[in-house]
Amino acid sequence: MDMKKRINLELRNRSPAEIVELVVDNSRSADGEVEGLTDAFTELEFLSMVNVGLSSLAKLPSLPKLRKLELSDNNLSGSLETLSEKCPNLTYLNLSGNKIKELSNVEALQNLKSLQSLDLFNCEITSLEDYRESVFELLPQVTYLDGFDQDDNEAPDSEAEDEDEDGEDGAGPTGDYDEEDDDEEDEDGSEGGEDDDDDEDDYAEEEEEEDQAGVQGQKRKRDVDDEGEDDDDDEDD
Repeated sequence: MDMKKRINLELRNRSPAEIVELVVDNSRSADGEVEGLTDAFTELEFLSMVNVGLSSLAKLPSLPKLRKLELSDNNLSGSLETLSEKCPNLTYLNLSGNKIKELSNVEALQNLKSLQSLDLFNCEITSLEDYRESVFELLPQVTYLDGFDQDDNEAPDSEAEDEDEDGEDGAGPTGDYDEEDDDEEDEDGSEGGEDDDDDEDDYAEEEEEEDQAGVQGQKRKRDVDDEGEDDDDDEDD
């Protein structure tokens, strides 16, 4: 499917101004140029055009809010100056798998002042001596090159960061802990109820024993009194 048709499909009856993310990976650019994108995509923040046969960015429209741009596995070797003109707020740019061979090819990215992460995997430029040092020196605004900073620290995983911010990672254990507490409380409560019942039963038995003891005591007293009366009768006789 050509890129223009793919973009029309991705719109899904929405206007271009409503689109924040657009993925047209593996579609086809007939002449190696960007097709179907216009200045009407004013809110676009993420654009992915992986493996679409691009050899030039000359027809890239103005995308002032674009932050992330995926251009891996294309045929780009130059025309990168267009990016600073049309996408001045880029923070992430993936050019891996393109035909970028020399430092001069990426020199045009110096004007992308907000660029923090740049990927040049599988480009010939990576075989140059002192490649990483040279790129960091040429583009001082870049923090991560091919996923690592100048001290070889890996770039943070943006998805993981999002999950931490949402609090999703901690929600599960906390919820389980509360449920366990509730279960324990229920168990303690039910056990406590049984103990109370046992106490009541013991109390009732004690009362019953006391009553029986009282009856027996009264009976013994009557028997003694009766014996005393019998003795008196004998003496009178």
